[in-house]
Amino acid sequence: MVMVDGSLDAEKIAGYFKGKSILITGATGFLGKILVEKILRVQPDVRRIYLLVRAMDAHSAKQRVEAEVTDTELFCLLKEKHGKGGFELFVEEKVVPLAGDVVFENMGLDAPRLEELANEVDIIVNGAATTNFYERI
Repeated sequence: MVMVDGSLDAEKIAGYFKGKSILITGATGFLGKILVEKILRVQPDVRRIYLLVRAMDAHSAKQRVEAEVTDTELFCLLKEKHGKGGFELFVEEKVVPLAGDVVFENMGLDAPRLEELANEVDIIVNGAATTNFYERI
């Protein structure tokens, strides 16, 4: 991290994400959706943001990302900036929902998708957590 006068240089941090692809787990959680919105708002030149979400298939993953992430009030600034149709196109271009789960081997993803991620992803942010509050600590 770059420090300027004791504080983070936000411009350099935002610039770091330009042209990069990011895999985020836990994107439907409180911090995850804030991270997704912040990246899209301050660095719209991010290449792709892959969001691993618990879902049965690609269609369900897309629906979950829309309902729990991009269709939330948190994204109102981006919606205002792009307009409704423009926002939907922007998200479709940048955000790639992935049906999977970190508890499974290879996150529950098939070999071709894993290879795609290995070739594409520059940054991984693991924010996944269990929603079972009876699990062992």
